[in-house]
Amino acid sequence: MSVTIRRGSIRSRKEFLMSIPGSAHPPIVDRASWQRRRDAILNLEKAATRLSDSIATQRRFLPMTEVENYVFMGEDGPITLTDLFGGRPQLIVHHFMFQPEWERGCPACTYGADNSKLHLPTLHAADISFVRISRAPIEKLQAYGQEKGWDVPWYSSFSNTFNRDWGWTGEDGGERPGYSAFLMVDGRPYLTYSTSGRGVENLIGIYGYLDIVPYGRQEAWQDVPEGWPQS
Repeated sequence: MSVTIRRGSIRSRKEFLMSIPGSAHPPIVDRASWQRRRDAILNLEKAATRLSDSIATQRRFLPMTEVENYVFMGEDGPITLTDLFGGRPQLIVHHFMFQPEWERGCPACTYGADNSKLHLPTLHAADISFVRISRAPIEKLQAYGQEKGWDVPWYSSFSNTFNRDWGWTGEDGGERPGYSAFLMVDGRPYLTYSTSGRGVENLIGIYGYLDIVPYGRQEAWQDVPEGWPQS
């Protein structure tokens, strides 16, 4: 049995979930059987954790490359890349898609920002600063950030070539989202790591929650049992 979704046929997500056939659930077994299956997945989870630790180690052994000290536009005027570090040696930049002609930020980037709200003092205690950079003029970024209730510092690269130089804006003007990590050494900024695409998922907390419930993310690409909701 499959679930067909017709645009306009269901007025709300709640109504959609209530419309799922009753058979759209995991098989029902006794507790001992459940525990055996759970233990099997636990072994995979532990292997994945060890692999993740190994990958993180490899990130720490990456070399770094120097970055020009670009000038961005902030709430209080021009500010250099080195100033974005805020006196800390490490900096994480969220490359948020917001093209100059847009009136609102990218919906996917917005979803990520809404669901990975940071406690900045915790990062600061680890000698890390965190900022967002987008191409839209600073006035648009400020207005959108205030509307969303975000407190992450946001800067505009509208007047420099930062996005294009580092591949966040393509030759056709299209953009890609992601994160970069920088290290300050002897007053100079260096790029140590960057990631995009699904590489950002471990930085967006909501996915961890969605991945432990039966219906998962309900996205079309996921491999799910027949009848599972994929909206």
